[in-house]
Amino acid sequence: MVDQDYEQFIRNIKAKTGIDLSQYKEAQMKRRLTSLYEKRGFKNFNGFYQGLLSEKELFYEFLDRMTINVSEFYRNYKRWQVLEEKIIPKLLEKNKKLKIWSAACSTGEEPYTLAMILSKFLPLSGVQILATDIDENVIARAKLGLYPERSLQEVPKEMKAKYFVKEGTNYKLDNEIIKAVRFKKQNLLADPFEDNFDLIVCRNVLIYFTEEAKELLYVKFSKALKDGGVFFVGSTEQIFNAERYQFASIETFFYQKN
Repeated sequence: MVDQDYEQFIRNIKAKTGIDLSQYKEAQMKRRLTSLYEKRGFKNFNGFYQGLLSEKELFYEFLDRMTINVSEFYRNYKRWQVLEEKIIPKLLEKNKKLKIWSAACSTGEEPYTLAMILSKFLPLSGVQILATDIDENVIARAKLGLYPERSLQEVPKEMKAKYFVKEGTNYKLDNEIIKAVRFKKQNLLADPFEDNFDLIVCRNVLIYFTEEAKELLYVKFSKALKDGGVFFVGSTEQIFNAERYQFASIETFFYQKN
């Protein structure tokens, strides 16, 4: 039997946020959201949706319940310090307008971290970061620029003060940072890559791929970089035989294309 109340809720949420709940397993998602709306005193999905429109806190709680967010800003902070202090200044010596890609960007913390770091070197109007992910829902979530406190644990104090506004228990990211990032749906294995990048960041993603898939991706990433461009990987993703892909290790977890 079609649950018209839930079907309408799906349509409303897609129109409001771009998130398509029909892509999730229905029984699981309905159960998760029903327990939330009952806890908040609503009788059905229609009433719950009206509540989401009028109560910001409820809307944020809904987003949190719906997406399992494991990402955070400045994840493994010391690596981002190396990027800021050593890698970006060297790249800017060669080129004042950098082409940057955050691959498998999840809910946006990584590309937005890149934008915040670059804002120390360049006016944000001149910064353009490509951010891609296979999941349209995490992209829709990223575009909202709304994050729970736990995502901001590593954000430096001055960046938090400059680019975030507290809204209840959540934080809204500054529009200037949001505008510096261009989001696009992409399947890393199947889709072609853009090229001529100065910097590609792909962290904590390759661990989920087979060795064969990793090799294919290293070749694709290498081809997508300019000569002298840098590939930044996660803390469990050292590339063995890096020279096979025209890479040379320049810092731990940073590889330069020769």
